[in-house]
Amino acid sequence: MSKLKIALIGAGRIGRVHAANLALLENAQLTVVSDAIEAAAIDLAGRYGVRATTDAAAAIASPDVDAVLVCSSTDTHAEMILAAVRAGKPVFCEKPVDMSADGIRAVLAGVAAAKGMLMVGFNRRFDPNFREVQNRIANGAIGNVELVSIISKDPAPPPVSYIARSGGLFRDMMIHDFDMARFLLGEEPVEVHAVGSSLVDPAIGEAGDVDTAAVLLRTASGKIATITNSRRATFGYDQRIEVHGAVGMLSVGNQHVTTVSEANTRGYTADVAQLFFLERYNEAYRAELAAFIDCATTGKAPSPAGEDGLRAQMLADAATESVRTGLPVRLTA
Repeated sequence: MSKLKIALIGAGRIGRVHAANLALLENAQLTVVSDAIEAAAIDLAGRYGVRATTDAAAAIASPDVDAVLVCSSTDTHAEMILAAVRAGKPVFCEKPVDMSADGIRAVLAGVAAAKGMLMVGFNRRFDPNFREVQNRIANGAIGNVELVSIISKDPAPPPVSYIARSGGLFRDMMIHDFDMARFLLGEEPVEVHAVGSSLVDPAIGEAGDVDTAAVLLRTASGKIATITNSRRATFGYDQRIEVHGAVGMLSVGNQHVTTVSEANTRGYTADVAQLFFLERYNEAYRAELAAFIDCATTGKAPSPAGEDGLRAQMLADAATESVRTGLPVRLTA
């Protein structure tokens, strides 16, 4: 069986994750690594015995490349996606496709014109626990979904220098939760009401962002989702979900560093939650990449696709506007 040959664009943290997972797959292989920083490209490529380049366009167009992983800086995503689909190559892109909904619409039009394939990196859909929740919802385990609650907190805030170019908490952090809300609700939210504060680091507020936020989503049929985010959780990476339905409830708790609990005269104690997203979602990243490889080799329609990236971005934009005005925002299309 011939292996799908992959160009990796971007040798940063998430690029390294995908490169490591590619090495575990029998039906795909890394061929070339491209990064604007030559030393980063050479270092990562050297680990897997492949060539390195700073010329992303050449890497994408290379005849020994069948598909493309876009893990570069956000401001390059649109360009890389369009270059890949115009070269006739399936492309996986880390979120977001672009920093604006209109920008994403333009990219999706280009993908459609080229009859290309685009998968967007919402890895949490591939977490085995979250996916099982969605499977049970689809099988009617809790009846009609009525209320979804999503809690997501980072152990510590990123540097303020990152905040300044991230697009804000709703577009950078909560966008994963917007996608998960859509995934579990089974309907598109039509109204967004968000509140936000800067409670963790005053410098984040001075940079024009919030570090603590809550969002209420409502669908046309009246289903409700609540999302809470914080840039600080002293007990680890906090990732919990609860889905309440007409005849039952499904929930997913945190994954801890170990499952060991200790009991003594002071009570029961357990380890903290896993401390970093790469640990918590390691299995999800592997499953996500395997799904992309399957779609690229069989021609199956990818999920999540470009439209999912657009819908999540629209929710993030609406939440940002709601915080600015203090009013709910209606989504029109």
